[in-house]
Amino acid sequence: MIKVSGQSKSKLNTVYFELGGNGLFTSLNYERQLLKKTKINFHFGSGIYGIQPTYLTIPFGINYLFKLNNTNSYIDIGFGATYSKADVALYALVEHKNPNYKNTNYWNYIPSVGYRKLTNKNLMYRFSLTPVINHNDFLPFLGFSIGKSF
Repeated sequence: MIKVSGQSKSKLNTVYFELGGNGLFTSLNYERQLLKKTKINFHFGSGIYGIQPTYLTIPFGINYLFKLNNTNSYIDIGFGATYSKADVALYALVEHKNPNYKNTNYWNYIPSVGYRKLTNKNLMYRFSLTPVINHNDFLPFLGFSIGKSF
């Protein structure tokens, strides 16, 4: 058997922890590359927002990786949505003073652009600009991810 340098199987799956980003505060996510020859990925996860009280978040989205030179570095551009029972504002929960206010289901839309690096040991890390768009406003936000590709 002859092993040729540069022959490696593409890693189609990634599990990662994200601080900020699509999960709003923290989240654990699974990402799958949809096609072997393109770098289009779908991701979903489960996270939390807030400290006291804590709210469940369910982030999901799609992204495309643009390879930089001959390295394992990429520009990561995507769009996601996150469901939450928290009314998300920048680092705070919005309190509604109206006693008739009943909406407890919120959607946050999160475009993203960032830098992603894959190491030789299949570790992935990413820094992203992830503004949150919801019924409150357009909120500047950041995300940091670290995980393992397999």
